[in-house]
Amino acid sequence: MAQQEPRGMREQLWDPIAGFGVTFRTMFKKVVTEQYPFEKLPTAPRFHGRHQLNRWPDGLEKCIGCELCAWACPADAIYVEGASNTEDERFSPGERYGRVYQINYLRCILCGLCIEACPTRALTMTNEYELADDNRADLIYEKSDLLAPLLPGMEQPPHPMRLGDDEGDYYRGTWSAPAPTERTASQ
Repeated sequence: MAQQEPRGMREQLWDPIAGFGVTFRTMFKKVVTEQYPFEKLPTAPRFHGRHQLNRWPDGLEKCIGCELCAWACPADAIYVEGASNTEDERFSPGERYGRVYQINYLRCILCGLCIEACPTRALTMTNEYELADDNRADLIYEKSDLLAPLLPGMEQPPHPMRLGDDEGDYYRGTWSAPAPTERTASQ
């Protein structure tokens, strides 16, 4: 074991004073405080925040229940259960739709691999980053929590396809009819 050299008198006096010098210099500087809860800074455009299930312009869901997002998730945070559309109850333009859709934000690492895997761009990520809660059950988002809100001109599913004759018209963007306008109570 190497022996330590004895410190000189100058070093014994100077080191504590130099250390306190840092403290005294910063003691009188203006404090920089972020006002986070009251003033929220904008996020970057490509920020990965809370997920959103998107809709077509007529209100039908874009999710076709293929479960590719669940397979791509490295944290196993997504659960999808697909079901078949019928002519009486149509939730998406394809043969299937996501009947059950859950994202467990206790597991999710917000990596974005699920949105890369989605073939219909049904799943995207918003800029919402406040996902904390005091209850673990509230951090498992259901389909109703994830669906994009209905915009003017959209109709709550289930309803027949309004933008074309088949799902190919939806996916190619060759719509034969515009999105419906506000529906009245008599219709």
